[in-house]
Amino acid sequence: MSGGLIHAMVVAEPLIGFDTAALAKNFWALTVDGLTYGSVYALVAVGYTLVYGVLRLINFAHSEVFMIGMIGQYAVLMMLGFGPSGNAYDLGIAMTVVYLVLALAGGMAISGGVAVGLERVAYRPLRKRGAQPLVFLITAIGASFVLQEFVHFVLPRLTGDTLGGVNAQQPIRLVVPETQFTLFTANVTNVSIIIIVSALVLALATDLFINKTKFGRGIRAVAQDPVTATLMGVSRERIIVLTFLIGGLLAGAAALLYTLRVPNGIIYSGGFILGIKAFCAAVLGGIGNLRGALLGGLLLGIIENYGQVLFGTEWRDVVAFGLLVLVLMVRPTGILGESLGRARA
Repeated sequence: MSGGLIHAMVVAEPLIGFDTAALAKNFWALTVDGLTYGSVYALVAVGYTLVYGVLRLINFAHSEVFMIGMIGQYAVLMMLGFGPSGNAYDLGIAMTVVYLVLALAGGMAISGGVAVGLERVAYRPLRKRGAQPLVFLITAIGASFVLQEFVHFVLPRLTGDTLGGVNAQQPIRLVVPETQFTLFTANVTNVSIIIIVSALVLALATDLFINKTKFGRGIRAVAQDPVTATLMGVSRERIIVLTFLIGGLLAGAAALLYTLRVPNGIIYSGGFILGIKAFCAAVLGGIGNLRGALLGGLLLGIIENYGQVLFGTEWRDVVAFGLLVLVLMVRPTGILGESLGRARA
């Protein structure tokens, strides 16, 4: 054995680290940052869990609904006069809030419209033909790639290379991160506060809508027994459209919150991994359970943040997907179980 090879074996970095000291040192900072990412996962996970609860469909194209929401809110900001590296925070807090609300509304409207259009074009014809669940699943995957390639190849031609394409959009920074206070040893920024509070408010509003309104009762009725719900006068088709619309609106909101944290993350493939993680969050909390989606998202964000410090940054995604496998092996119904379809059993 040569001396060079022996030296390489001696100094080679371990494949997996186990840096408990770094985890302990940065525990609170990782927790706050994990809650920030987890809030985004939670909002996207609600879309997965609603559609699964009503249709028993894993809508893998939901990740691209989120991605188009990022493009949508970016387009709205450009129409408002922002260019790359534009900074609304320099215009004062009041105008920053106005631009945040406008971008939020634009992103939600576009994502909601895409989600409803997806249901109308891709899934409704299959329902009318009585297609098997596997056909829906394959269609969802195909729709995901169609939306990605639309933003990749078609959108640049439609907008004169202003939007879409192979590269990420140049960032527009609506809010510059600034520390507002310290929680134990973690600096909590204005961006983290906006993301976490906004996600909790939207998740709470969705939960109240599902549990306290007539339309929400319709969603729960169709999820529990679609045949009986139809006989009782509930329009199943209208409920399905409403379900996709709610999921799309929340994905659009998540898109804006995500770009506040990751301004350079607006790219045609930017929804794929995040969408899969949001699906993991839905499974972790209990797919079909709104509160489970929120809990699963927050937990996933925190756990993967801990994991990337404990094992190494390159293991961040492995931690998230490993957690999914572990949950499916130990508790397939997730932490809180399945609520929308509980009465079905």
